[in-house]
Amino acid sequence: MADEKPFFLHAGAHRTGTSSFQMCLHENRNALTGAGYDLAYPGRDGIPTGTLGLRLPAPRHKQGGTERFAGRVQEAVTQHSPDPTRPLILSEENIPGRMLHFSKAQFYPACEARLMALKEGLKGRVARVLFVLRPYDQLYVSGFRKRAEDNKVDDFNDLRPQFMAMERGWPGIVGAMRDILQPAQLIVVPYARRGSSVEALQMLVPGLADLPLQEPQQLVNLSATDAALVALQRRYRAGEELERAQWKAVIADHANDRTDHGFAAFSEAEVTALTQRYADDLSRIDAMDGVTLA
Repeated sequence: MADEKPFFLHAGAHRTGTSSFQMCLHENRNALTGAGYDLAYPGRDGIPTGTLGLRLPAPRHKQGGTERFAGRVQEAVTQHSPDPTRPLILSEENIPGRMLHFSKAQFYPACEARLMALKEGLKGRVARVLFVLRPYDQLYVSGFRKRAEDNKVDDFNDLRPQFMAMERGWPGIVGAMRDILQPAQLIVVPYARRGSSVEALQMLVPGLADLPLQEPQQLVNLSATDAALVALQRRYRAGEELERAQWKAVIADHANDRTDHGFAAFSEAEVTALTQRYADDLSRIDAMDGVTLA
């Protein structure tokens, strides 16, 4: 219905510039709120005004918990946008789930439960969803490296069989978003065609073309070098527990050491197989009803 609250959801995916997109929302918050939009985004990567804490089901939660998590979604949304008719731009990369399950050959196993809780909790109309996809080989390597920054991890070579054995891929996630969220428009963008954060924002929310939006200048969520990750894993495996400031300092200390230690890499044959799978899956997504592949 026309008087329902409209939601514009930037749903990730992981390792596709989500933090930069959220910094873009921060930098342009005055212009966007002045244009009639409320904003909700987390501050986990140092986004100064990010306060969204969206709690959604994990695989460990039993079936039937949708109502409880939907209530939490509604509370979070109301906190950021109490007006029942004012549109909300919401950005959260963990909507389909977390990357930690990749090491168990599980591709966002709680996606459907999370989407159902989100849909029920929004209490409005999902006007648009923007979902940016990254090739599988890049996603798995980047996700593994990110987790290694603040966790002890197994050797990448030991996990390669699990990554290669992943059964579900992007078409399953996109289909679930379409069927459960039922957005008026679902826009899927390959990472290579994402463009700037401002361009991604304009794809998500029509009508912003005349708004003087600024691309964020501050770099966020920089990737750690191999040297930094080797140093961190040495300390984690020795039993150390590092606070955020401590492991961030290690990353900064090794930022200029670009030595390739082979910390995480697929074989040439594996890259070829994953690249072909990604291309095939983009073709499947392009053929899906109710989905726009940009």
